[in-house]
Amino acid sequence: MPYVFTEQGVASISGVLTNKIAIEINIKIMRAFVEMRKFINSNAQIFQRLDRVELKQIETDSRIDKVFSALENQDNIPKQGVFFEGQIFDAHMFVSDLFSKVKKSVGIIDNYIDKSILNYLSQLPKNVKVTIVTKTITESLKFDIDKFEKQHFPIEVKIYKKAHDRFIIIDDKEVYHIGASIKDLGKKLFGFSKMKNEAMKIIEIIK
Repeated sequence: MPYVFTEQGVASISGVLTNKIAIEINIKIMRAFVEMRKFINSNAQIFQRLDRVELKQIETDSRIDKVFSALENQDNIPKQGVFFEGQIFDAHMFVSDLFSKVKKSVGIIDNYIDKSILNYLSQLPKNVKVTIVTKTITESLKFDIDKFEKQHFPIEVKIYKKAHDRFIIIDDKEVYHIGASIKDLGKKLFGFSKMKNEAMKIIEIIK
């Protein structure tokens, strides 16, 4: 059974249903159709304006979403710079911001790793792969890493004695050269820089 009649459908039915009540209802329905037509015709411009406003609103919402997305993805970490002696907190915040960018993996190449690196690693997601490359592992560092792994996630440690400088590799695509060991950040003058394509060879060391 139909749930809705068109104006033409109601007019057709009026020729079939001829009792008094049916005729009265048909007249009322037809009058309603006439009034609806008048309303639509007299307010056509308003409806068109509402449509344009809605389209503009959709376009505006889209632009706002793009702005917020750009703000969320904005990388405020400088590509190069210098920290002077005594800028311990500033240097710490810089490295902390680097680790906050990590989504999938991080590699640290530093010959003088100690337990201070674990403070940075503790802020990473549980599923991140961490690789530390250094020239030697002390017993105390082994102990600290063991305790860290029991609470957080495993850390892969590799011995590599041919590195002099320090590097932080983020998600296998960004490489930062750090002039000072992470444990000595801000104690002395040091510089840092984000490296370009030639740094991709460094990534092979941590794999």
